[in-house]
Amino acid sequence: MNDPILMIRNIESFYGPIQAIRGVSLDVLEGQIVSILGANGAGKTTLMKTVSGVMDPEKGRINLNGKDIQGLEPHEVVQRGIVHVPEGREVFPLMTVDENLTLGAYTISDKSLIERDRELVFHYFPVLKARRQQEAGTLSGGQQQMLAIGRGLMASPKIMLLDEPSLGLSPILVQEIFGILRRLNDEQKMTMVLVEQNANAALELAHHGYVMELGRIVMDGSAEDLMKSEDIQNFYLGVQEEGARENRRWKRKKTWR
Repeated sequence: MNDPILMIRNIESFYGPIQAIRGVSLDVLEGQIVSILGANGAGKTTLMKTVSGVMDPEKGRINLNGKDIQGLEPHEVVQRGIVHVPEGREVFPLMTVDENLTLGAYTISDKSLIERDRELVFHYFPVLKARRQQEAGTLSGGQQQMLAIGRGLMASPKIMLLDEPSLGLSPILVQEIFGILRRLNDEQKMTMVLVEQNANAALELAHHGYVMELGRIVMDGSAEDLMKSEDIQNFYLGVQEEGARENRRWKRKKTWR
């Protein structure tokens, strides 16, 4: 088996006196999609922030392509090849789609590479090309999520860290965006680490998965094996299905009124 492109070893991260990550270790192979599952407060977003340099770990190592990157500034991590697409999209609302994409390429000086990557973004997200002069704040939620992913692609990353890309989106939009992520992986061999509460969507997309609870990895395996796991079925997939049933009941009641 090839060496992982990203190795995380015994990472510990804190918010002040509160320990959010407790000795987490995981591997990401080149060309894989790795999903990290867990409830709110499990430490998933903190882990992504630690890998991307937004937070410094108190202990442990983060190794990219054989070189340690823990403690680097976020822009240095981007230069090494890791891009973080944060939860909540966080586009620049008063800037156009084109201007947002250009900001994503701030570490690249070769204009021909920037235009190549812009065309790649427009290939996968044609709606952004149609709206390239539109202010990002006037886009729909799904289009803003596409723009956030596109802006990440402008940095020509080796690895994309995607934090809750399905958050606040309709099931149809989630299916569309996850379909594009699959194409990026299949066609561009893009390596991804995907943080998600939507366990069904995440495991259908991923090759490998990790489950976090209270800052620790409590389970990992192939996405196929995790989908079959009784614990995952009962705790994650079952909870989501119950939530979906409750939502359907609420919609029916609303219709009856």
